[in-house]
Amino acid sequence: MKKWMFSLVAATLMLTVSACGSSGTTGAPATGSGGSAQGGSAGEGKIKIGYAINTLNNPFFVAVKNGAEKEAEKLGVELVVVNANDDLATQLQGVEDLIQQKIDVLILDPVDSKGTIPAAEAANKAGIKVITTGRELEGAEVVTHLGYDEVRHGIVAGEFMSKQLGGKGNVVELQGIMGTNVAQDRSKGFQEGVATSPDIKIVASQSADFDRAKAMTVMENILQANPEINGVYAANDEMALGAVQAIKAANRTGIVVVSNDGTADALQAIKDGDIAGTMAIYPNQYGQKAVQIAKKVAGGESVEKKLELPSIFVSKDNVEEAIKESQN
Repeated sequence: MKKWMFSLVAATLMLTVSACGSSGTTGAPATGSGGSAQGGSAGEGKIKIGYAINTLNNPFFVAVKNGAEKEAEKLGVELVVVNANDDLATQLQGVEDLIQQKIDVLILDPVDSKGTIPAAEAANKAGIKVITTGRELEGAEVVTHLGYDEVRHGIVAGEFMSKQLGGKGNVVELQGIMGTNVAQDRSKGFQEGVATSPDIKIVASQSADFDRAKAMTVMENILQANPEINGVYAANDEMALGAVQAIKAANRTGIVVVSNDGTADALQAIKDGDIAGTMAIYPNQYGQKAVQIAKKVAGGESVEKKLELPSIFVSKDNVEEAIKESQN
């Protein structure tokens, strides 16, 4: 790892845990193989964890889910996953379903930082401990939040962009779902990062909701309106890949694309030369840590109020090593 640049190693979470069972289905609770969907772990002596994930339409969150399921199977807990499909009402209902299944701990990845508050409040009322991951809630009681320094991620991406462009040029910012702190913080950080180069101009900042297809459409329109674009910053890899599709379709070349997440597709795109760099946070390891922390909380152990996972900036210089790390 000595080659890795812009390393943002936060707290390494050293947690020991145990396991058996998992699975998830779109839009509805998925019973883990370790026990029945009805009845909690209290009578069975097994910890039961609910994971309300915001979407499985994004490869990042598919990898998060896979990591969580593997960790649950390894570590002796039952994991029940519900998928909100990026819809607030679906997430609220999914959490209610998990509460009815008498889970011990709720891992909550909010669709919306404000709108999902009632889900956490309902879990608290039922005596269920809540952990948030990724997106933070703007209210409600949670035991801990597992995430990253998203502002710093944006800053690093902005500084890298500036260096790649020699401190000057026209850039585009593709923002995520702006009702989430992740999108807000990454945008804030990126704008701070490029602000160190006064000759870099952000010619367009538009939301594409963390979605590849939407990003392609948004980028197509921006390309038509701006004959000279030198760089694109996308708040996640899916939007970056959508931007790359639009750039190729328009036969535009020499545009530096930078993003966040470190998905398998993005790492391959870096290897292929389509993306210059991404802030990698290894989603599979993210899911693993979420389950580890949930088991610790269920066992009555104390945890820090906020836990930051390590992250690394990946470019062509370290992409091969990053690909290997992402598979762990």
